[in-house]
Amino acid sequence: MDDNHLIEQKVSSRELVKGALLHAFRDTVKLPDGAVAAREYVVHPGAVMIVPLLIDAAGQTQIVLERQFRYPVGQVMIEFPAGKLDPGEGTQLCAQRELQEETGYRATEWARAGLIHPVVSYSTEFIEIWFARGLTAGQRQLDQGEFLEVFTASPTQLLKWCADGEVTDGKTVAAALWLQNVLCGSWELKWQAPVAAQIAA
Repeated sequence: MDDNHLIEQKVSSRELVKGALLHAFRDTVKLPDGAVAAREYVVHPGAVMIVPLLIDAAGQTQIVLERQFRYPVGQVMIEFPAGKLDPGEGTQLCAQRELQEETGYRATEWARAGLIHPVVSYSTEFIEIWFARGLTAGQRQLDQGEFLEVFTASPTQLLKWCADGEVTDGKTVAAALWLQNVLCGSWELKWQAPVAAQIAA
């Protein structure tokens, strides 16, 4: 499919701010009709989100979730564990690290589900979705100043929260779609072992 009639071309770029998290730019672009416009956006290194599957004592599938206060929206949000990629870090290794740091769980099997772009209008951010199973509980290692509550729920309960508007975090709503289709057998996952961290020489 030819997309040339939709594509914008960068003419110039100016850095607006570079903080600990946000790196923002304002670009001048040439539109498909030849006109000129401005585009402001945030450069993001990318992130991962984990859908941890836990089998309870009754043999039923549960999911591991978090409750965390998100300052920009002023609310405690229900979310799947997630985190930003470190420089040079692979996405599966990041998923393994974030799951252990935020929840204390380690997993014996991992599967990459897919990729989402959560805010295409103003950010380069992408989030890879990983499923984890064969969970073993352990000690969390939260970052300084990080406060979150870990809990479990059934997939049915998560879907109800999404339908009722109690879960509004975009990445978690997207992951609920994957979860629903994986559990009913419509979408297949390819499971693999954890990857080992690279040790610097």
